[in-house]
Amino acid sequence: APGQERACPVSPRAGMDLAYVGEGEKKPKSNHCPSIPLVCAWSCRNLIAFTTDLRNEEEKDLTHMVHIIDTEHPWDVYSVNSGHTEVITCLEWDQSGSRLLSADADGHIKCWSMTDHLANSWENTVGSVVEGDPVVALSWLHNGVKLALHVEKSGASNFGEKFSRVKFSPSLTLFGGKPMEGWIAVTISGLVTVSLLKPNGQVLTATESLCRLRCRVALADVAFTGGGNIVVATSDGSSTSPVQFYKVCVSVVNEKCKIDTEILPSLFMRCTTDPARKDKYPAITHLKFLARDMSEQVLLCASNQNNSIVECWSLRKEGLPVNNIFQQISPVVGDKQPMILKWRILSATNDLDRVSAVALPKLPISLTNTDLKVANDTKFFPGLGLALAFHDGSVHIVHRLSLQMMAVFYGSSSQRPVDEPTLKRPRTAGPLVHFKAMQLSWTSLALAGVDSHGKLSMLRISPSMGHVLDMNMSLRHLLFLLEYCMVTGYDWWDILLHVQPSMVQNLVEKLHEEYMRQNAALQQVLSTRIVAMKASLCKLSSSTIARVCDYHAKLFLIAISCTLKSLLRPHFLNTPDKSPGDRLTEICSKITDVDIDKVMINLKTEEFVLEMTTLQSLQQLIQWVGDFVLYLLASLPNQGSPVRPGHSFLRDGASLGMFRELMVVIRIWGLLKPSCLPVYTATSDTQDSMSLLFRLLTKLWLCCREENHITEPDDALIDECCLLPSQLLIPNIDWLPINDGIISKLQNKQLVRLQFGKAPGLVGHTVSSQFDAFVRAPGQPKIDHLRRLHLGAYPTEECKSCTRCGCVTMLKSPNKVTAVKQWEQRWIKNCLCGGLWRRMPLSYS
Repeated sequence: APGQERACPVSPRAGMDLAYVGEGEKKPKSNHCPSIPLVCAWSCRNLIAFTTDLRNEEEKDLTHMVHIIDTEHPWDVYSVNSGHTEVITCLEWDQSGSRLLSADADGHIKCWSMTDHLANSWENTVGSVVEGDPVVALSWLHNGVKLALHVEKSGASNFGEKFSRVKFSPSLTLFGGKPMEGWIAVTISGLVTVSLLKPNGQVLTATESLCRLRCRVALADVAFTGGGNIVVATSDGSSTSPVQFYKVCVSVVNEKCKIDTEILPSLFMRCTTDPARKDKYPAITHLKFLARDMSEQVLLCASNQNNSIVECWSLRKEGLPVNNIFQQISPVVGDKQPMILKWRILSATNDLDRVSAVALPKLPISLTNTDLKVANDTKFFPGLGLALAFHDGSVHIVHRLSLQMMAVFYGSSSQRPVDEPTLKRPRTAGPLVHFKAMQLSWTSLALAGVDSHGKLSMLRISPSMGHVLDMNMSLRHLLFLLEYCMVTGYDWWDILLHVQPSMVQNLVEKLHEEYMRQNAALQQVLSTRIVAMKASLCKLSSSTIARVCDYHAKLFLIAISCTLKSLLRPHFLNTPDKSPGDRLTEICSKITDVDIDKVMINLKTEEFVLEMTTLQSLQQLIQWVGDFVLYLLASLPNQGSPVRPGHSFLRDGASLGMFRELMVVIRIWGLLKPSCLPVYTATSDTQDSMSLLFRLLTKLWLCCREENHITEPDDALIDECCLLPSQLLIPNIDWLPINDGIISKLQNKQLVRLQFGKAPGLVGHTVSSQFDAFVRAPGQPKIDHLRRLHLGAYPTEECKSCTRCGCVTMLKSPNKVTAVKQWEQRWIKNCLCGGLWRRMPLSYS
């Protein structure tokens, strides 16, 4: 019932375990000084930022550091001197996960962005300042994008039923309704400051008092309403003082930022009105809205030196009773009854150990005040819980409305019998190691905590929250969250933490089934994302490892096909017909002739005319298409071996159709400039290799062009493919390397200890050893996987690699041709698989 108190330690279940622990290089104690307060933030791209302070021996001052890591390569930490003169109090990622705000105790706010789109290279671009006024709360303005998860509809077939777009207004809009970027901060003296980023790079900043009577603000948090307003919650740190709420409206008038504030209903914590606890918890130590876009629910924690109590409150609209005298004069009927906003307590805990940190879920699961019963029915779903860290080193996941225990983790300093009462445990001498800052991942399946020694710990949170669920229910949870990441574009690394090899095949099949149930338009939007998702899943099982190569090759094929088709131009600009690329696809699907020249004569060849320099600059991409087609056809006689890369292409009619279209385009371009054609080493000078490969490719394509009616290749086709090695030299395909990330090393559930700045010499499972025959060994010539350029055994050019698939490409483009730049624009910000780029050392070979 609302207001009912619940004690957290009620069950011995765990539900959490340590995946890895990272720490910095061992330094003398005089140099090491953990940041106070220590803060961290977790982005939707699975980048984690946290702070530490370093003491300079000579100058005896502190350097305030910001560290950024990718969760897949936690040892590759990017550490930068923030330039803040005082301790950093806030870190906040933007909604895209590509920019970071940092604020300090001197009122300075800095915006950090990636240099050259590299996850391990950052620079401070813009900022703002409220001189000498410490910042206690910081947030990016809302962009108006809100997606609601409907857990109760997780079994629905349509993504639109599972994930619905919620009508939500941006905090501020530009002309045409485009959301304006910027941030809002609250200072210790009761000021609210807003900075707006104009499209031309200028920063508009305004500062206003939250109320006429300014008072000290020890704690604050920011949330947003659907109408575009901002709600700020503040506390002076004393539990005997009210928690105040303010509505903040931001506007731009005459090219200047304007702030208007309004006081909202306030509340007193229930523990201060309880006679038994009136003076027991003198300080409010944590104040958080349950979600950034949920300003109606707030979490409060009051503490003394040894214990804490947590309360969850909700803002409700209630009818205002009208005196009988006024009722007789003007009866109040239905909607005409006056309403009032009032804070009501939802739930509260009993006495707990002292809370050291709080982490809130980021999954947008909307729970109203009447959802407690529904919430209990789905209490095993990740994302419904928030994390509480205690001074004894333990971490509890509790339901974010009822505050009931869902999962628990005991650190090395907090191992104890669960049934032992909290208050009766003898306390050990000396301070215990505990988390001072925590963040939940965007699917709530992982938790990052930075402890009082500056170590970063990564915890898995079981999808079943420690309960025994059947395999189907666990798979359903993981599948639902994978679909959520597919729709939103968020990184899904934290989901892979829970995928065991036995789950991979089932997950890939079910993910494909759900994808095929969507409409054609949505399938086209998600076509590359699902391929990348399948590749990351297949990497976790030895039985599916070869398919990783196929999925990455398919991503490359889709990108090449889109790029080359986009170069085609209609002969007449006002042609109302389909684009040349669409006509090419239509004609190639209708005309099933095995003769490439007969297919070619049905096309308007004038649409394929390009400059000679453009055609020559595309030769490396054209060569890959030709080599891959030859490799696939030569491997057809060995199709019974699914561990061989390329196997899945032999039954993929859509991909074979793309290759067939590209072969036609290449044939036409070869008439314009023969030097752009793929080069084959043939045994006969008179052999037309392109015609031969197109004929065999068409026969193979006809066997599987209809997904529901796939036939086996006939013996004649297999015999012809068997003769290919005697007619043409079969090329070696440069498959992507098995990524050196940590995810595969965590499958055995053993704790991995890492040192920042030092790549671990970890031995993973046997999956990668089965793949060694297909990739280049160390010391062999390297290749730019996206430009298809050879870099040599020891590259001298700076390179970048994908944090997810391991794809390597040069950091700076050696090309100036427009068509090649258009190709490079497809992956300048992210890899083709969606992963972020990171700079590689020159000695990466």
